[in-house]
Amino acid sequence: MISPTQHSEGPLARAIEEQTAKLPSDTFLWLAGASIVTSLTMKLLGHKHQALFVGQWAPTFLILGVYNKLVKQLGSDRTDNQGVNPWDQRPTTSQEKQVPEESAAIVAPYQAQ
Repeated sequence: MISPTQHSEGPLARAIEEQTAKLPSDTFLWLAGASIVTSLTMKLLGHKHQALFVGQWAPTFLILGVYNKLVKQLGSDRTDNQGVNPWDQRPTTSQEKQVPEESAAIVAPYQAQ
């Protein structure tokens, strides 16, 4: 397992993540939707190859949105932010599992009673 002293983000990655974390999370969802609509419009207008090209942007925007969300929730380099490796903090039993406050409403219906 990697210890906190063996890994840290470089200055370029940290600078990019600080800037992208300022974007609202739904920005990437809107970009993906716009890509799909633009692709459909181009297809209907007979621009087949351009429509395929623009349509392939949607998954890229969605992946960037997931990455953006992770950076916002976990920080660009979790080991630098808290001085510990988050993977070393695994609960040992199901009773010790803590659900973050913002996820509690989503997870509650699926938890065993």
